[in-house]
Amino acid sequence: MTRSQSTKATIIPLLAAGLLALPACKPPAPAPAESKPQAEATPAPSSPAEAVMTKLKDAGVEVSASSSADPAAPAPVSPPAPADNKPIDLPEVVATVNGQNITKQELQDLFNAALKASGAKIQDLDPQQQIGGYTQLLQDLIMDKLVAEAAGSEKVTDADVDAELAKIKGQFPDDKAFQDQLAQSGMNPEKLKENVRTGLQQSRWMKSQVQTPEVTDEQAKAFYDSNMKEFEQPETVKASHILFMVDADAPADVVKQKEDAATKAAERAAAGEDFTKLAKELSEEPGAAESGGDLGFFPKDRMVPEFAEVAFAQNVGDISKPVKTQFGWHIIKVTDKKTAGTVPFDQVKDQVTSFLKSSGQREAVQAVLNKLKESAKIETFLPAAT
Repeated sequence: MTRSQSTKATIIPLLAAGLLALPACKPPAPAPAESKPQAEATPAPSSPAEAVMTKLKDAGVEVSASSSADPAAPAPVSPPAPADNKPIDLPEVVATVNGQNITKQELQDLFNAALKASGAKIQDLDPQQQIGGYTQLLQDLIMDKLVAEAAGSEKVTDADVDAELAKIKGQFPDDKAFQDQLAQSGMNPEKLKENVRTGLQQSRWMKSQVQTPEVTDEQAKAFYDSNMKEFEQPETVKASHILFMVDADAPADVVKQKEDAATKAAERAAAGEDFTKLAKELSEEPGAAESGGDLGFFPKDRMVPEFAEVAFAQNVGDISKPVKTQFGWHIIKVTDKKTAGTVPFDQVKDQVTSFLKSSGQREAVQAVLNKLKESAKIETFLPAAT
């Protein structure tokens, strides 16, 4: 999975969304492409690591994804050098909500966490951008105060909290990995436990306020018919590969050694050896020992050109000769193909129904939040940008 540092152009949307982790760019592999389009729904995490990060963010932990680059993905673009901007001054109380103060420290902690998780620095933001970030994060704090006040009577036991913490920890390979992520995010176990308890309270209260809307087959079909373009699917190929990695500055003799190793692997595969086993044995791609080199389904534009040209030219079952890309030498085996076309309604009916239910829930939640805000007394004291 690859990602790039946040810049001025991305930090404000990041803050606005209240997502205090750098958005990860989805890799073209190894997750297979969906045979059913998402119908504009927010995609689910494509890997266990992303699922863990999502879970931690829901619990109030600011996570920062990091992993090795996907050999089939384009290289990340370096961010521009930061500008030399100074932090703006905030008043000691930045807002009051029904008589409760939101302090400068609360807002600054949230802002700092966003900067840390995104890899940005305060110098990256001019005063206007800083105020924009503070303003939008303050709205999150205001809403959090309102929901916390409304949900304060919800009963959450220590056992409930421990069970939720166990679910979170269970998504890590071991306790050390869990503790390392906490430390990286600036979170301690006590604060996490507090956030989990608050999150459970608010979640239970919100569920008591919002009912899951019913969606009929007719409504799902009407949505499908009105959004046919969303269900168009390009030609895709399913392939596996064996990668012999080559550094960009590797000397000629090393490049030749890797090519020779790739040639021998191709010969073994062509002679009938199991490709998956060969990939687990030989491939230098991170994770190949688990995935067996499987890249799943992908459209042509999601792979680097040299790789894609060969993969889409092959027939199912074909095994390529060594293919050179910026990552090294690949042996490619095509295992399936899907032609371009529109996915039939019957194949996506359940997904469309789920999407419409989720949309209805989001609208209902927003209505509850709007009602809370309209009935509250709120004052804000952020300075104007200079």
